[in-house]
Amino acid sequence: MALFESMLVLVALAIMLLQVSRRLSIPYPTMLALAGAVVAALPFAPDIAIEPEFMLALFVAPALLDAGYDFPPRAVLRNWLPLLALAAAAVLLTTAAVAFVGVALAGLPLAAAIALGAIVAPPDAAAATAMLARFSLPRRTVTVLKGESLLNDAVALLIFSAAVGAAGASQSHDGLVREIALAVPGGVLFGLAAGAAYLTVYPLLAGTLGATIFSFVTTFGVWIIAERLHLSAILAVVALAMTIARYIPERQSARERVHAYAVWEAVVFLLNVLAFLLMGLQARAIVTRLDPGQLGRALGFAALVLAVVILVRIAWVMLYNRAINLLFRLLDKPDAPTLAQGLIVSWCGMRGLVTLATALALPFDFPGRDLIVLSALAVVLGTLVLQGLTLGPLIRALRFPPDRSFDAELASSRVKLLDAAIAGLDGRNDDAAVQQRDVYAADRALALKGKDPRTVAAVDDARRRSIAVKRTELARMRRRGEIEDDVFHILEQELDWAELAVATPEDREIVES
Repeated sequence: MALFESMLVLVALAIMLLQVSRRLSIPYPTMLALAGAVVAALPFAPDIAIEPEFMLALFVAPALLDAGYDFPPRAVLRNWLPLLALAAAAVLLTTAAVAFVGVALAGLPLAAAIALGAIVAPPDAAAATAMLARFSLPRRTVTVLKGESLLNDAVALLIFSAAVGAAGASQSHDGLVREIALAVPGGVLFGLAAGAAYLTVYPLLAGTLGATIFSFVTTFGVWIIAERLHLSAILAVVALAMTIARYIPERQSARERVHAYAVWEAVVFLLNVLAFLLMGLQARAIVTRLDPGQLGRALGFAALVLAVVILVRIAWVMLYNRAINLLFRLLDKPDAPTLAQGLIVSWCGMRGLVTLATALALPFDFPGRDLIVLSALAVVLGTLVLQGLTLGPLIRALRFPPDRSFDAELASSRVKLLDAAIAGLDGRNDDAAVQQRDVYAADRALALKGKDPRTVAAVDDARRRSIAVKRTELARMRRRGEIEDDVFHILEQELDWAELAVATPEDREIVES
């Protein structure tokens, strides 16, 4: 009961801080990082410990499925070169640089230093998405950053697993190399197979709450089984997400999809909140164990790790950016990456959930665990505050030209859908078909101008006003006892779906803060 009460208080604290985030236009991961630091400073903060083996499955698996669902394989193929440079090369370089600092200045064993490097190397998908959603950037830049944040976790966790295994001396180095070599393709194949199995079972559960619960069971199950088989759990979950995302939309009803999205977004967000707060509590426990001299040295080392993480990314990304820009110009190829794009990508290296969960997943007896966890928290807090709060001013200062490709593709797709709908009414001349054809024609004219018909159509605005009037009358009838609650809820649900059908894009969106 004490654990539940403590977590309830911590979540309530995070909710209050997130309201500050919304009012001050601060990205919510930054505020969560600050909340973790505040919790660490509270003298009455509870002492909460969770088994390390539980951390990655609990926090990382759902976040990965959520991110992988929105990132199709074709985006990986189209952007393979920058993704390779960021998701693989940048992680390896950062890990090596941090490991060198850990061995040379902190006296960490090599395996522990490599584990630290792998923990702080990968930028976080949720942090990147939350930051970038507030700004207008070139579409390809956003795609690459999201893809990097998704795929670099696999590279980092493979290195992390190898380092932890080497520190524990549970097997020979040759055995570790063979295990890692099999983990990558094995994880992908297992994820694809699990996705196919999920799609086979799903129709049996469609339309029930069990379908949503089954998605969580599948996600956690794939992660746990992949780990037991010594496969890459990260790649297994990513492959599962991409497989489901490709085929499930045609097998789901609108109601199932709305419900599933709402549940997943809430769960992933709650896990983000808990991870930051748990990390703050871990940091507090570490600080209380260290004497002032040790604490000063530990904080100094953590600050150095933060600086190395930021500087290595800037150096590598700008080197890659200038080299590819020169190559594109020599080959006379279009769309060469600009200096401004390089600056944004190099500065968009916020760490978040994956770094926190991986640090907390270290065994309690791991060499230098306290120093590693404290350094990981410093990197997460430092990047989210320093880079998160300055990313917006940097984007505005660079003055990116507007990228209209998304709007153009959206408008063109709307026109094609409306053309298909109009063609589907051919041969029908009844009053309903004529009326619907007129509505579609008006919507098509707006779509050709690049406008969202749902936002500006007069008929939809009239429907929204009528629904608001109906809601007021329905509430009045309930207050006066003219209808029972069971009737009230049925009518309320009907109005909800009617309102969603004519809602503007802004009204449909649920934001984190």
